[in-house]
Amino acid sequence: MTRVLVLNCGSSSLRYRLYDGDEVLTKGLVQRIGEADGDVADHDEALRTLMDDLDLTGLSAVGHRVVHGGERFTAATVVDDDVLAAIEELIPLAPLHNPGALTGLRVARKLLPDVPQVAVFDTAFHATIPPEGALWAVDKDLASRWGLRRYGFHGTSHAYVSRETARVIGKPAGEANVITLHLGNGASAAAVRGGRSVATSMGMTPLPGLVMGTRSGDIDPSLIFHLHRVAGLSLDEIEDTLTRKSGLLGLSGANDMRTVLERADAGDEDARLAFDVFCRRIREYVGSYLAVLGRVDAITFTAGVGENAPLVREHALAGLEALGITVDPDRNARNELIISPDGSPITVCVVPTEEELEIASEARKAVS
Repeated sequence: MTRVLVLNCGSSSLRYRLYDGDEVLTKGLVQRIGEADGDVADHDEALRTLMDDLDLTGLSAVGHRVVHGGERFTAATVVDDDVLAAIEELIPLAPLHNPGALTGLRVARKLLPDVPQVAVFDTAFHATIPPEGALWAVDKDLASRWGLRRYGFHGTSHAYVSRETARVIGKPAGEANVITLHLGNGASAAAVRGGRSVATSMGMTPLPGLVMGTRSGDIDPSLIFHLHRVAGLSLDEIEDTLTRKSGLLGLSGANDMRTVLERADAGDEDARLAFDVFCRRIREYVGSYLAVLGRVDAITFTAGVGENAPLVREHALAGLEALGITVDPDRNARNELIISPDGSPITVCVVPTEEELEIASEARKAVS
């Protein structure tokens, strides 16, 4: 049996896809769950309605996206009561994401008791990052006790895209060195050596790294102390500011790159600066990962912004020609699969991500 139902449960949304092998049989999105103007009262009702509408004959597994697996979960895992309890214990590391996944897991186990439920973790792909890249120079006892380390996220996307990039450039995945740039409302970079993640921009949580729609990305940690002690903000207020009111939104008033580009084109200086900060941060990470990998075969853009914003791709890699990185303007404008000139030392690609397909594949492996 090759049919897998993939569920991605947020706090008020449910995205789903039903696969037969690599073929998508049906897909959809339920939004505003539990809200006053929403279609359904809760995830239980959403999943019951969904499963009544779908033909689940021959279903081999249900794959659930779980954002944080901590240090325990380094591969897709068939869910039992102990696994559920462990995912719940990880909520402090992903308070915005893990609760929704838990809801989906519990409801799906109740509605489909004879079908294996598989948790596929965003963090798992990055478990191969070596200690010198995963650990920070903080007290080791504190770090060990409280799980203070780099976990990384968007793992299913980076895994799929790095593997697809190897196929595009004609190299075995185990031999290709790729820098993947997942650019959406959430954004992260990864350095992938021979199919294994060796560095990524997000950390213990999805907050650090690249500039995002509403998240700050990298900051001086002392900014938090300063805002608390000098500005008088509470820790909750600071967390809310850095996660929901920063990034493109904080710099320009808009969290959607399309709006930022429109405003910048109309002469809005704040939007132009937000765009420049966004692109410079990407460039800094690309340079860093060139150093980490030593040899780079390809740099790949993916996700909503990465796949659809030629201006971002052009400016993010501008000035790197001496390092063998060049973007062909015409290919870039046409969103071609390869946007670097023929014969470039480093191939620049645009590869659409298929996170749900990766989750389905990982779920099959877990139950096979």
